[in-house]
Amino acid sequence: MPGWIDGAIFYHIYPLGLLGAPARNDVDGGIEHRLPTLREWMPHIAALGCNAVYLGPVFESTSHGYDTIDYTRVDRRLGDNADLANLVAAFHDHGFRVILDGVFNHVSRDFPAFRDLLERGEDSPFRDWFVHVDFGQRSPLGDPFSYYAYEGNFDLVKLNLHHPDVREHLFDVARVWFDEFGIDGIRFDAVDAIDHGFLRDFAAVCRAANGECWLMGEVVNGDYRQWTEPGELDSCTNYEAFKGLYSSFNDRNMFEIAWSLNREF
Repeated sequence: MPGWIDGAIFYHIYPLGLLGAPARNDVDGGIEHRLPTLREWMPHIAALGCNAVYLGPVFESTSHGYDTIDYTRVDRRLGDNADLANLVAAFHDHGFRVILDGVFNHVSRDFPAFRDLLERGEDSPFRDWFVHVDFGQRSPLGDPFSYYAYEGNFDLVKLNLHHPDVREHLFDVARVWFDEFGIDGIRFDAVDAIDHGFLRDFAAVCRAANGECWLMGEVVNGDYRQWTEPGELDSCTNYEAFKGLYSSFNDRNMFEIAWSLNREF
C-alpha cells in the first residue's frame, strides 16, 4: 500500500452530474469541454481539508457513466483526453492525488464489441467476450440472443473476464490511464462481482505502471476482507453495517449492528 494514502482525505466528484452534462450521450455530437471548469473547485476542496480527489466515470458512456462505450476516450459531454490529462496535472500541481472510477465488470450495449455481436450474431468474433450469450432465446430487449445482465439490468452487459482478449483489452486500458493521464489510483466499481484471478492480474498491471498507486473496490455484499488479500486491492468500501443500522433505527434491533462491529473491530 502506498505511503501517501495514510494522510489522504478524498473529495468525491461525479463530473457528469456536477457539470450539468446531458443525461444521454449523443455519440455523433460535438465535444463539450466541461472538465476544465473543475479547476474552480480546487480552493473549496482544499479549504475542506481534502488532499485527494476521486472522479466518478469520465470515459465515453451511453448515459450515467457506468455503462462504458470506450474506456480510453473521455466522454464527449465532458471534454477530450487532453482536458483530463491537464486536469489531473493541475490537481497534482495543487497537491492533490487523483483516482478514477473503473467499471470493468460490465459495459454498455453501445460498446463496440457488443454492437458487433448485435449486428453479426453468431458470426461475431466477440461472441465470447460476454457472459452466457445464448442464441436459443431472446433477451427482454428483443435481441436474437440472451446474455447475462448485471443485476438484471440489460443495459449493462457483463464482460467475460476469463477471455484472454477481454483481459488484455482491459490491461491495456489500465496502462493508458496511468501513462496518458498520470492518475494515482483506481476505484473499482462492482468489485464483488469480479473474479479474484482477474483482479490479481489487473492489480499487478496497475502496480507495474505506477508502483505508488492505490487500488480500492466497491464491495456491497460479502466479507470485504476477501478483496484485500495480498496481491489484490489495498482497500474496500465497507457496507456491512448498512443493514444493521437500518434495523437499529427502524426495528429497534441492535443485535445486527453489534454483531458487525464486534466482528470487525
